[in-house]
Amino acid sequence: MANTNTTELLEALAAEIGENIYIDIAKWHLYLSNAKLHTVVAEKMYPLLTSKSVSEDRVTQVLQSISVKIGGGRRELPLADLLPLQCQVNLVDILEKFQYNM
Repeated sequence: MANTNTTELLEALAAEIGENIYIDIAKWHLYLSNAKLHTVVAEKMYPLLTSKSVSEDRVTQVLQSISVKIGGGRRELPLADLLPLQCQVNLVDILEKFQYNM
């Protein structure tokens, strides 16, 4: 039963992230669901929810640890470098909301 709840929570978190958080490249907004990154971000952020350690610093550390391949894989950049500051703030808000409702 706990596995089902965890799976459902991860899916809901991934959906929320995918619809609201985007990469900004040359003023183009690529939402994480379209970039196929929303599930990875949700899975990496989930331990912050369970350990009750959601903070801007911790979220930034996790975003730094997620590499995004660009240019057909010729380069990789941390996801934190591709998200506008407002999206990082929104991500923290989303995570805090999910943590509160757990």
